[in-house]
Amino acid sequence: MRSWPCLLVLLLATPALADPIVGRASVIDGDTLDVRGTRIRLHGVDAPESGQTCKDAAGKDYRCGQTAALALADHIGKRAVTCDPRETDRYGRVVAVCRADAEDLNAWMVRQGHAIAYRRYAEDYVNTEMTAKALRHGIWAGTFQDPSDWRREKRAGGEHSRPEVVTAPTKPSGCTIKGNISAGGERIYHVPGSRDYERTRVNDRAGERMFCSEDEAKAAGWRAARG
Repeated sequence: MRSWPCLLVLLLATPALADPIVGRASVIDGDTLDVRGTRIRLHGVDAPESGQTCKDAAGKDYRCGQTAALALADHIGKRAVTCDPRETDRYGRVVAVCRADAEDLNAWMVRQGHAIAYRRYAEDYVNTEMTAKALRHGIWAGTFQDPSDWRREKRAGGEHSRPEVVTAPTKPSGCTIKGNISAGGERIYHVPGSRDYERTRVNDRAGERMFCSEDEAKAAGWRAARG
């Protein structure tokens, strides 16, 4: 049995959870805040960068990064935020879940389609993203490039206008049936000429895929779209 002095040493050596950071927030971009001089990166979400452009439902370019930042600033308004730290990233920013009046702001950004779930680091908001995608909210109404890919290409000095989350058949040409996953997790396929075919986009990161025939889709557990 450990002696009391040993137990005391162990308790003192155990790191305590960081205290919440509370105060008025300044929005830096769609996933970054400044609260009382502390730079905070929203946990589990990734928003388009400030200089990033996307295409809307009509195929017109717009500044989706700026749109995300303005939406977050407007939503927070003059309310104080409470950020619960999770970790510190390699840039020295506190990674946290932030709330305003008990509302999860990280989730709100994804729900409105102003950010995507940052699967590389967490899967907390994957289901929220799937709902936003199904409802065509925000960036999901058109086409956009994954923010992390945009940053990578920007650092490399390459082009960053290629839409990433669009239908991109991974099978030979002729495989044109789109397998889509609904907000409720239902697997539905759309054939060319069907009602929602043109606006349906395949996101392979979410497990969606292309099929070469209806028989192939059915065999994989997908059903035909209704209507």
